[in-house]
Amino acid sequence: MFENWANWSGTSMMGGAFWALMLAFVIIAIILFITFWIYSSLAWMTIARKLKYKKGWLAWIPFARTAMKLQLGKKFHWAWVFLYLVPILGWIAICVLSIISTWEIFERRKYSGWLALIPIAMVIPGINWLASLAYLIVIGFVAWKDM
Repeated sequence: MFENWANWSGTSMMGGAFWALMLAFVIIAIILFITFWIYSSLAWMTIARKLKYKKGWLAWIPFARTAMKLQLGKKFHWAWVFLYLVPILGWIAICVLSIISTWEIFERRKYSGWLALIPIAMVIPGINWLASLAYLIVIGFVAWKDM
């Protein structure tokens, strides 16, 4: 009698609790991702509008947002976004181009260009969440606070 009880409570209860916890984490992660995406899209759309860019709605589309940033920085053509199709080296190149363009955008909005370097810290384990939060705050200031 006790053998069946130990089997029942130990395996299925722990397994069920684990999967419920994992599902909760996934749901929270999805909600956070959607919230951050909406916030950053609104911020980039506002930045584009303030810089007199006619297609600010591109901020809502992932690859188009990068193309929009490249155009707003006025240094690169939007077609550089096709570097996303080149694994690793293309991704690194598009990150560098995006940072350069963001630097220019921030300076055009009268903010310090070095703030565009914050996303580099997102690759450092342990502080990546802090860098992401700092970047969201920075693009919020650039979008909605006029200097």
